[in-house]
Amino acid sequence: MWRLARRKRNAVSLKPTLPMVTMSYGVLMLAAVISIVPFLYILSTSVKDTNSLFSYPPEWIPDELFWGNYAKLLQETSFLNWTLNTFMIGLAITVLKLVIDAMAAYSLAKLQFAGKRFVSATLLLAVAIPVAALIIPLFFLVRSMGLLNTYWALILPALANPLGIFLLRSFIVSLPDDLIHSARLDGAGELRIFAQIILPLISSGLVVHAIFTFMLQYTNFLWPLVAIQSDSRQVLTVGISSLKSNFVVDWGLISAASLLATIPITLLFLALQRFFLAQSLSSALKG
Repeated sequence: MWRLARRKRNAVSLKPTLPMVTMSYGVLMLAAVISIVPFLYILSTSVKDTNSLFSYPPEWIPDELFWGNYAKLLQETSFLNWTLNTFMIGLAITVLKLVIDAMAAYSLAKLQFAGKRFVSATLLLAVAIPVAALIIPLFFLVRSMGLLNTYWALILPALANPLGIFLLRSFIVSLPDDLIHSARLDGAGELRIFAQIILPLISSGLVVHAIFTFMLQYTNFLWPLVAIQSDSRQVLTVGISSLKSNFVVDWGLISAASLLATIPITLLFLALQRFFLAQSLSSALKG
């Protein structure tokens, strides 16, 4: 009875008050405004002609919408080709990463083998190395393999990022070992256990890993800038950057390209955000 009364007092004390709720909503509204203002500014700039861009005072909503920036982007640049390359490379890397990282995570989480701690420590150290420090040796390695200016130059190096292994390992470690032991007693091999037991149980983790991997490749700029010289094989980030000339910058054209580039990744996140919420709630319950 004493413990029950204490729990009730704690529940009452943790009940949110009106000032706390008001402050929380105020902070959320401020964060929403800060996040959406740059998007609205890009949208406004993309429908202005060059003369209206530098008018004073600035106009958020122009008197006449100018769609010439979008027409010029789609007709006079390789924007559609850049988009196709970005999606093709991003999907290829995502699929390969899911297979490789899931198998590696299962091995590190549930299997016992010689050198397991050394492998885990090596992968952890690899995560700590900044990407910029790897650009030069990676460039010489890819060039020696004859892969420069090819799609493989963008796909293969991305597969070496071990961050996804630790992400999926955290999901697999939480699974009870009795499931695996029972499957082994029934005669199931490791590949069958991995495919029919482990993968379905970590489906939410696979989706989260896939989204993070695709978004990372979708916004990747530095390595594609170094590895790809051909405009026909270029990705969105570098392609949009190339729209700037040495003497004149068409901000309306760049804003139109930036706006169109954000639409696919935004729709992807909105469609799969329930997996983020599910994982956040499950992590909170475990904590």
